[in-house]
Formats: sequence, structure tokens, C-alpha cells
Amino acid sequence: MIRFDILTLFPGMFRSPFEESLLRRARERGLIEVRILDVRDFTADRHKVADDYPFGGGKGMVLKPEPLARAIAAARAEDPAVRVILLSPQGAHFDQAAAERLAGCGHLLLVCGHYEGVDERIRMHYVDEELSIGDYVLTGGELPAMVVVDAVSRLVPGVLGCEASREDSFTGGVLAPPQYTRPRMFEGQAVPAVLLSGNHEAITRYRRREALRVTWERRPDLLGRACLSVEDQALLEEIRLAGNGQGPGRGPAADRGAESWT
Repeated sequence: MIRFDILTLFPGMFRSPFEESLLRRARERGLIEVRILDVRDFTADRHKVADDYPFGGGKGMVLKPEPLARAIAAARAEDPAVRVILLSPQGAHFDQAAAERLAGCGHLLLVCGHYEGVDERIRMHYVDEELSIGDYVLTGGELPAMVVVDAVSRLVPGVLGCEASREDSFTGGVLAPPQYTRPRMFEGQAVPAVLLSGNHEAITRYRRREALRVTWERRPDLLGRACLSVEDQALLEEIRLAGNGQGPGRGPAADRGAESWT
């Protein structure tokens, strides 16, 4: 079981995401626990002020250090092993490897930045690590927090069942192969015959080859750090020789950066 505490100025944003689909069932079965903490509950003034203007001038507001410090201190007093993560534009890129690492933690406190961010003293002295989910502008850290919870929860044993997460895209460093369902024929396009053959060995090899092909065409950057077997290398050579008019990187790989919010 893994526990997620989410510290946010906008707790209402989390009412729906964790009440649907896999995450709802995982919570009901006690596989994950999600607690939403309102930053304002940790303020000390009667107006519950959680943000203020930045020293030196500038646009926007900055989250005040005192309520964040109180919330983090309370979490650490309850569980000294809690890992405090700030969702931040300047954080490290959150990827599948990071999700797998965090899935080994028992308790995560996700701090949602907002407006112009948080007071630098919190970042320097209260946070264990910072994470960013991409190079684009967001309103705040709430959506990144949802992404982290979803990606990590899928890796908790029992959440998906049948170890299905092992076949997800990015697991093992490659994208997932194309998938098909009924009907067998759709607008003149048939499901690949091998998938209907019942030959499980052939199906496994076909899917692996397709996963490698899709990765080679769309995200060749992943192959450089993927764990590839000798057979994978042979399949990749087949794919390169076949060509089919496509080169590596048909779809541009996203530049790695950080999101920002305003």
C-alpha cells in the first residue's frame, strides 16, 4: 500500500479524479490512500492568507512559507519516512523510471506550486525533490500531482491485476504495440492475421517487433537507453532494413524541459 498526501490551495480540483476507474477501486481495496490537504488549514491568521506579493516586485503571488512549513512538519512528525515532492517548473523530468522509483516509497507528500511558485526557502530546506511533467504552461501543480498519483499507483501490486503494467508504453524503455479489437474488418482494414492465429509464441514475437517498430519510428530517443535483448537487436535490424519509407523519428520526440504556470 502507498499513501499520497497532496498539499494544495485548491482541494476541489481533486474531487473527481480519484473517484473514478482504477484509482477509485484501488482506494476501495486499500491498495492506495489519497489525502487532500488544504494549505489554508495550516495558516495562523483568521483570514487564512496563504500567499503574498513577491519581495522586489513583479507579477503574481508567491505561496507563503509558514503554512507550507507547518504542513510538511506535521507530515514528517506523523511519518519521518515521508518523501516530500514539490511539483515545480524547475524540477527533474517525471518519467516511467521516476514513477517506478516512487512506487517503492510508502508515503509521498506532493506539494502543489501555484501562481509564481513557492517561497524559495521552502524549496531549499523542506523539499526532498522537485518534479516537472513537461515543457508547457500550466495553472499550477495540481494536474502534475494527479499525473504522479496515477502513474505511480498503476505500479502498486494488485492495482491493475495480472501484472498488466509490465506491458505499458515506456516500461522496458519502448512504446506499446498497436492494439486491435472487434470487428475483425473495419472500413476495409483487417486485424493482422497473426493476432487471430492462436499461436501465442508468434503473437508475442509480433507484438515485440511492433513495439520496437513504433518506438523506432516515433521515439527513437528511447532506444538508446532501453534494455534490448539480442533478439530485440535482430528485430530492430529487420525493421531498419524493411524501412517501408519510414525513418527513425517520424514523430518528433519532445524536447525535455519543464512546465511553468501562471
